[in-house]
Amino acid sequence: MPKMTFIKPDGSRQQVEAPLGMTILEIAHQNNIDLEGACEGSLACSTCHIIVSEEDFERLPEATEDEEDMLDLAWGLTRTSRLGCQIEMTEELDDLVVSLPAGSNNMMV
Repeated sequence: MPKMTFIKPDGSRQQVEAPLGMTILEIAHQNNIDLEGACEGSLACSTCHIIVSEEDFERLPEATEDEEDMLDLAWGLTRTSRLGCQIEMTEELDDLVVSLPAGSNNMMV
């Protein structure tokens, strides 16, 4: 089974199994990793904002225009920012490394 690594805001790393077809948001929740997802993956917020490692960013499918619009609302946006609800795990993404930002903008409250 593919694996991926989450880098938490404190710098600690947690490697987890990443079942095929699950989103990064779902994988985080399955492993008790603090990635909010206030809209439950419906692409209506930016609280599942992650920062993909430079080395892995090119392996991802391109973001849709809707995802890019939501990313504009993300706290701490970077060039390799994505929404965890929009990236499904595939064999090609084995060993993916993502960082969790230190905060988020929750417009859903």
